[in-house]
Amino acid sequence: MSLNKKNRYFRKKTERMQVKNICCIGAGYVGGPTMTVIAEKCPDIKVTVVDLNQKRIDQWNDGDVNNIPIYEPGLSEIVKNTRNKNLFFSTDVNKAIEEADIIFISVNTPTKTYGSGKGMAADLKYIELCARQIAEVAKTNKIIVEKSTLPVRTAEAIKSILDATGNGVKFQILSNPEFLAEGTAVQDLLNPDRVLIGGETTEEGIKAQQALVDVYANWIDRDKILTTNVWSSELSKLTANAFLAQRVSSINAISELCEKTGADVTEVSKAIGMDKRIGPKFLQSSVGFGGSCFQKDILNLVYIAKSYGLNEVADYWEQVIIMNDHQKNRFSRNIVRTLYNTVASKKIALLGWAFKKDTNDTRESAAIYIADNLINEQAQIAVYDPKVNEDQIQNDLNYLGTRADDENCQAVNTFKNAYDACKDAHAIAVLTEWDEFKSLDWKKVYNEMKKPAFIFDGRNILNSNELSEIGFTVYKIGVGKN
Repeated sequence: MSLNKKNRYFRKKTERMQVKNICCIGAGYVGGPTMTVIAEKCPDIKVTVVDLNQKRIDQWNDGDVNNIPIYEPGLSEIVKNTRNKNLFFSTDVNKAIEEADIIFISVNTPTKTYGSGKGMAADLKYIELCARQIAEVAKTNKIIVEKSTLPVRTAEAIKSILDATGNGVKFQILSNPEFLAEGTAVQDLLNPDRVLIGGETTEEGIKAQQALVDVYANWIDRDKILTTNVWSSELSKLTANAFLAQRVSSINAISELCEKTGADVTEVSKAIGMDKRIGPKFLQSSVGFGGSCFQKDILNLVYIAKSYGLNEVADYWEQVIIMNDHQKNRFSRNIVRTLYNTVASKKIALLGWAFKKDTNDTRESAAIYIADNLINEQAQIAVYDPKVNEDQIQNDLNYLGTRADDENCQAVNTFKNAYDACKDAHAIAVLTEWDEFKSLDWKKVYNEMKKPAFIFDGRNILNSNELSEIGFTVYKIGVGKN
């Protein structure tokens, strides 16, 4: 069906589906905030977020909204205004499926750690479990929305499972990828650059797309809501993250060259970012990108390319990951080399553990790998992050499986403030760009550290001239010595 014909169909011929109940399976970083905003903007729609994790649901239902499991600026206020009105959190998955007109699937799709595709392909076992449960429980026609980041043609597999139930229920599968950035997720939901909805180009598929378009149109300009086929939608999500990660790895590659030549990567970044064809976003050199999506999605893209025999394409995108790993490893090596080639029994303070500021998300955070490398060198690690607790830090290290859990426990201590973390430290590594680190009393920090006192600014957020005047030896990524 042509685009013009499809648009005329939306405007004139489609009988609007009245959406009254929405269910989201998965109460994590995507499902929770997305459904919260939908509930606020669509007060006539009942929105139920379900998860089998009782602890997580209890946190979402905590009487103090500051204790919800996800920290995002502005999220707790919206939860407070909508919860138990038209927004509900529950472990009763079957009931929510039965009642829903639209079911969002927003469960984890980690990189496989076993079998075919290990280390690259997305693990879709949770997606399949959701599909089978929906097929078993549903008694009326449903629209199923892929919200998790998925490989191309996953919708085909989901539809195959659902259609094989043989109970007469009809399902339409839509792809509606999220384009959220941790730290700005609420604003990304309230004022998105675009909303992408992929569906079948059949009459039923277009009607399903229109139902979801109408939900978003409660607060988003329809010109920003794009409809495509399912496969284009699925691939667009992977491609968007790959392009963003590519920019980070590109500027990080230049940062190492700057250090050797005496250039300053922040000046280079500003110069090229003023070119309107390039723009300034994602050109801040750092210790490396993290988060749940960039690495996972690129590896997925690499796996898909290899599966089609596109080895040159796969190699191109895999280099983005290789560069990111190199940036983290060379940062760790520089700490060791600068501290006289040994950090054994030395206290190294890590300021920040979340992969970026304004979130408590630690997935694939550079801090995890920096800490792991330094523990291998027998350093004693002190961590302070304003939003990440001790249990999460230990879980992140233990997940790597580098050493026994009790060894990680002995090697890492967490603190309630930056000053205690830095006291008696030989060196400080700034690994998350929290604003509070810029305004610390660095003279006080210096006075309580071992001398000489070193700072390794992995986010280039500190004033190196002021720190040098205090007495620190400062290392900034991408800044060479003339």
